[in-house]
Amino acid sequence: MHKRKTHKGMKKRFKVTASGKLKHRSANRHHRMGKKAGERKLRLRHGEVVSGPIAKKIVEALQPGM
Repeated sequence: MHKRKTHKGMKKRFKVTASGKLKHRSANRHHRMGKKAGERKLRLRHGEVVSGPIAKKIVEALQPGM
């Protein structure tokens, strides 16, 4: 039987907080920053929290299996 592994792509992009929420970085931060307004760039600095049924699937993918 194969060993279940942590999804390495998700491990790089998501972090589980102490309270069990999922954090990730905002999109649209990588290039063409000169076009974007300063206020928009300020908002994009902060990470976002994932919620809903997709969060449960991501947490499962981040847990190594037995």
